[in-house]
Amino acid sequence: MLGASFGEDVALTRVGNDVLASHVDPIVGAIGDIGWLAVHVACNDIAASGIPPRWIQLLVLVPRMDDVDLLESIMKDASRAAAELSISIIGGHTGYSAGLSRPLVAVTALGTAGGRPLVYTGGAHVGDQVLITKGVALEGTAILAQDFADVALQLGLDEPELEAGRRVMADVSVVREALLLADHGATAMHDVTRGGLLETLLEIALLSHVGIEVVCERLPVPPIVSRFSSAFQFDPLRMISSGTLAVTLPADHVAAACAALENLGVPYALVGQVVEGHGVHLVQGDQATQTVVRHTEIRCEEDELARMWARYPRAQ
Repeated sequence: MLGASFGEDVALTRVGNDVLASHVDPIVGAIGDIGWLAVHVACNDIAASGIPPRWIQLLVLVPRMDDVDLLESIMKDASRAAAELSISIIGGHTGYSAGLSRPLVAVTALGTAGGRPLVYTGGAHVGDQVLITKGVALEGTAILAQDFADVALQLGLDEPELEAGRRVMADVSVVREALLLADHGATAMHDVTRGGLLETLLEIALLSHVGIEVVCERLPVPPIVSRFSSAFQFDPLRMISSGTLAVTLPADHVAAACAALENLGVPYALVGQVVEGHGVHLVQGDQATQTVVRHTEIRCEEDELARMWARYPRAQ
């Protein structure tokens, strides 16, 4: 039903009378809690299609043959995430590669629709409202706090700020809210991963053949994210942010969807709307001084976390 397609993170296969969603995702930009993070990130993409994740397979590669303790730690972390999501680890592969400088974990996640509505990245319509959950640059901030702690201290951050940054990782899952919003008529959904929120919205706009207008003052940037952004000099809109879900909703579904999110205890912000045209239009300032910055080019490889690894290669 849906094979390899740019911007669509799942494959959809009809199996009998049901639909199987599948997705594979590697984690290469983190070290701490990498097994836990990899499971949640892969399952987020299944849930963003409106389908609950059910099973996963793990590929774990470590840098050295004697990294047995590291492998055990990764597997324990993955098992902890699977328990949190009530999913099963059904297989996988482990090994080592001398060509790696840090561990690599790739997770294949699967789930069946069971009659639930399917949501595509390319489903947004003109007039839809744009909603994002929690905030921007969440995962990237947490990884900087965990894996770049020595650099962060050199850049002026302190231990309480590092701890606050690490705590952001607890919000990385979007499974609950994605399934809820699918039930409330979401027309498009996308977990905010590599390339950040800007890249995510560009993909939704491109695949939906629409434009997306975003009011920058409405974007929720948590204070700890602002602090890390200032210290490391990264753009929060281009920073990887698993835990943030970008959603488009018909205007007449917004009130009920927002009420449901509040009942679930998930923070959200209505940040803009889907318009005619193409690309993402960032609206800045008030009416008297308003400027619009238009982005049309996909640049997913320019994620800010990747830039941090290049700038501070010995942070690990």
